[in-house]
Amino acid sequence: MLANSNATANIAVKDLERAKAFYEGTLGLSKVDDMGGELIVYKSGDTLINVYHSQFAGTNKATAVTWAVGDQIGAIVKSLKSKGVTFERYDMPGLTLEGDIHVGHGMRVVWFKDPDGNILNLVDK
Repeated sequence: MLANSNATANIAVKDLERAKAFYEGTLGLSKVDDMGGELIVYKSGDTLINVYHSQFAGTNKATAVTWAVGDQIGAIVKSLKSKGVTFERYDMPGLTLEGDIHVGHGMRVVWFKDPDGNILNLVDK
């Protein structure tokens, strides 16, 4: 039923201006729409990400968005780190740390948080 429909990630934030600085300035996403201070729509590859104001921002304890970045993961991690991004470290069976990158199960992966604590993820697949 939905197999041929596009999906959009939705990220709740408390402060849209702070989120805008992070998603545009730190992550380099392009804004495609700003809906009156309540919702900003970003383009990421061929997909969209809605960043919206919500009192429930930061309450999700699971990964909100994953970017598949291929073999660029190391360069992207280095660039984000230079912009002040701190990477999360998780103790997960089968994964070991190589610097900030978790390695195992045939993949390289990192997690980091936006200013509201939303968990974001990069994977080399």
